[in-house]
Amino acid sequence: MISATETVGRILKKGDYVVYESTVYPGCTEEDCLPILETLSGLHLGADFKIGYSPERINPGDKEHTIEKILKVVSGNDAEALEQIALVYGAIIEAGIFKASSIKVAEAAKVIENTQRDLNISFMNELAMIFDRMDIDTQEVLEAAATKWNFLRFTPGLVGGHCIGVDPYYLLHKSMKLGYNPQVILSGRRINDGMPAFIAKRLVQMLIQRGKNPSQTKVLVMGITFKENVADIRNSKVADLVRELMDYSIHVHVTDPYASPNELAHEYKLMLVDNISDDYDAVIVAVAHDAYTKLTIPYFKNIMTKNPILVDLKAIYPKPNDNGLLYWRL
Repeated sequence: MISATETVGRILKKGDYVVYESTVYPGCTEEDCLPILETLSGLHLGADFKIGYSPERINPGDKEHTIEKILKVVSGNDAEALEQIALVYGAIIEAGIFKASSIKVAEAAKVIENTQRDLNISFMNELAMIFDRMDIDTQEVLEAAATKWNFLRFTPGLVGGHCIGVDPYYLLHKSMKLGYNPQVILSGRRINDGMPAFIAKRLVQMLIQRGKNPSQTKVLVMGITFKENVADIRNSKVADLVRELMDYSIHVHVTDPYASPNELAHEYKLMLVDNISDDYDAVIVAVAHDAYTKLTIPYFKNIMTKNPILVDLKAIYPKPNDNGLLYWRL
């Protein structure tokens, strides 16, 4: 944000509008970015230029909720800025424009959108860990609970990417600077960040249960991007899961139809396998890519050894009636 602001500040001229879209903590636009714009340009807010904030709400890989179909929140440093910014976005946004009362309100609205999802998923993840100890299928519990009209249906899983896995820390940072140590947000972050370790430990337990020495096993991890049908590997919690498995001396193969081998090697020092073999002790389906949703239980059994284990982190497949296959999901 600072680097981008410095670039804009050097070319800013009278009559310009500067609108930020990146997720930030409340106050970032006016307290951190504005002084840079004024210093580098020699101009003054209000008299020479105006600023605004309009959070982006794009969902990567979503072909339905495209930019023109998502209601746009806009804000400006004064009434005139608000109206002009609303007019610009309104030229393409079909879903409508929401005019926030201030820039800080718009900033806060965006950061809590992502923080709320993080907390809801962390609750599901905590439930998954509790119910696993009780030998209760979490997905079946959620299916039953969702029959109530006001139950909010979320599912457990790995929380990666930038929006949900990182943005809550912006709010944490600002809150701590103001002297308040958030409890709920921190707790949710701890739970979600701890899921790769929980899953790895659980798989090791299942390997031992099936008479396999973890250090002599081979596991296939299917999918390493942060979500389905995208190539983005930023903050991939699947990568953390792979490292956790490697810490148990498990030989891990990784495959993904979307991830770039070069980016994966550069970012995580991990390699994608060119060909899937047929001697895996366990398979972890970590991302719900379309190509994976079409796979069948016989396919997985064909690429695994005796006493196979299928870990379905996204609950893609129906629970199989196959005693020879150990099936586990969050």
